[in-house]
Amino acid sequence: MKLGQLEHEVFAVVFLDAQNRVIECREMFRGTLTQTSVYPREVVKASLQLNAAALILAHNHPSGVAEPSRADEYLTQTLKTALGMIDVRVIDHMVVAGGRVVSFAERGLL
Repeated sequence: MKLGQLEHEVFAVVFLDAQNRVIECREMFRGTLTQTSVYPREVVKASLQLNAAALILAHNHPSGVAEPSRADEYLTQTLKTALGMIDVRVIDHMVVAGGRVVSFAERGLL
C-alpha cells in the first residue's frame, strides 16, 4: 500500500495474530483531501472477525505534513480504549506523508 502517494486520506489497519504476524492489511476507510471518518465499531468488528490479537493503525496526510494532529491523537486513544475492551492491543499508529512516516509508538503517544 502506497499511502504516501495518495491524493485523498486513507485509514488502514494491519491485523496481527498473537505472535505479531500479519493476518491481513485492510484499507478500512477512505476520505477526502483533508479528512476521513473512522468508525471504531468497524475496526472492532473486523478485529473480531479476523481473530486479531493486535493491530497497527496507519493513515496518510495528502498535505505532505506527517505530523499527527490533535484529532489523530484523540482517535488513537479512542480506538485503543475500544479495542482494549476486547483484548486487542494497538501496537502503533503511523502517519504517512510523502516519504516520511511518524510513529506514535516512537513518540510515546500510545
